[in-house]
Amino acid sequence: MVVQGRGRRARRAGLVGVLWATAELTVTVGVVVLLLVVHQVWWTNRQAAAAAQEQVRSLEQSWALERAPSQEPAPGDDPPASGVPASPPGPSATPAAPAPAPVPSARPAGASGAYAVLRIPRLGLVVPVAQGIDKRAVLDKGYAGQYPGTAGPGESGNFALAGHRNTHGEPFRYINRLRAGDELIVDMRGRRYTYVVGQILSETTERDTGVIAPVPRSVVKPEHGYGEPGAYITLTTCTPEYSSKYRLVVWGTLRS
Repeated sequence: MVVQGRGRRARRAGLVGVLWATAELTVTVGVVVLLLVVHQVWWTNRQAAAAAQEQVRSLEQSWALERAPSQEPAPGDDPPASGVPASPPGPSATPAAPAPAPVPSARPAGASGAYAVLRIPRLGLVVPVAQGIDKRAVLDKGYAGQYPGTAGPGESGNFALAGHRNTHGEPFRYINRLRAGDELIVDMRGRRYTYVVGQILSETTERDTGVIAPVPRSVVKPEHGYGEPGAYITLTTCTPEYSSKYRLVVWGTLRS
């Protein structure tokens, strides 16, 4: 009897130990998962959003420097002495024609790949635009990425952009709130292009390539889109939130 009692107590102790170890493991796994979720949903947002805003400031500063007139004399030119005006041209001299204003080249990109800034006043959004839609190189930085082969800002065709809706700065999280008539402003090297929202496609498949065509029209829902050439902008993102099952599309046309 004594031996049997000790055996039961040993089995109970072993069972309690197993249950306790299982509970500890479950709690540990839960904490790790929670930390991963916090990192993905919150911390990556803060990092990407902060870096994207710094990139916007860097672009704007570089454009301001490009527009600023040079204060240094040209090589070989001696500046006039202080208080002595430069001699006016003689009768036979022909005044030099003013140099034409520089025209920005199409989509010049810096080392980061960002070359423009997208502003959406309704959403209070200011985000850099870079070439390409690679996640690591562009989208995960909190940028809007331009689909390869699509038109540039202000050009005829379709200036098509993608952006995250959740995590990594989530610049396009609230584009579902846009309405017809809202402005989509693109700044590039001192030039501004203003598009006006015209249509919104709340849901389509990820393979609906018609939405970023030069004349955008959904091939899944042909009643959505346009039928004539023009200068368009397209914003695309995943929908519903925290899912990549479908795509949400916003279209606009360039204001003349």
